[in-house]
Amino acid sequence: MTYFCTDVFLTKMDKLTPEQRHRCMAAIKGKNTKPELLVRKFLFRHGFRYRLNSPRLPGHPDIVLKKYRTVIFVNGCFWHGHEGCKHYVLPKSNTEYWKTKIERNRTRDVEVQTKLASMGWHFINIWECQLKPKVRQETLESLVNTLKYIHFTEQKPKQYELSEKSYFIAAEEMEEYGE
Repeated sequence: MTYFCTDVFLTKMDKLTPEQRHRCMAAIKGKNTKPELLVRKFLFRHGFRYRLNSPRLPGHPDIVLKKYRTVIFVNGCFWHGHEGCKHYVLPKSNTEYWKTKIERNRTRDVEVQTKLASMGWHFINIWECQLKPKVRQETLESLVNTLKYIHFTEQKPKQYELSEKSYFIAAEEMEEYGE
């Protein structure tokens, strides 16, 4: 990990040493996070079956529902720059680094969503703040309703093929009348 500041700068702005900061940052998980587990358990309880972090799809989505042709990303508000969210606050130290990093994440998210859409996949973003206890149930029920709607609208009517032998004539053949 590269540090863009000197030790003098760190002692003034950051209360942790570079080693302590490195350990804290390394402890942050990218998979199986608490918000992600909440969504997965809720979906499973409601009968949805899924795959995790599919390497075949762009962005390795957190949850892949192949039957619904839908992927779900459970995004951390800070890491993906959730605008207007109280959990998205830039750190006071090394601000330029964090701005750049979060902007790269946002750009990558848009590119991944564009690729998925061009492949015919639906994508749903669930933000960490939408899984806080006050709004969790509403968010998860909305997710289930959205998936049911996607599944309903994606259902294609069955194509019936009729062979010539299956046509029945309801009337007699017309006879020509002479004059």
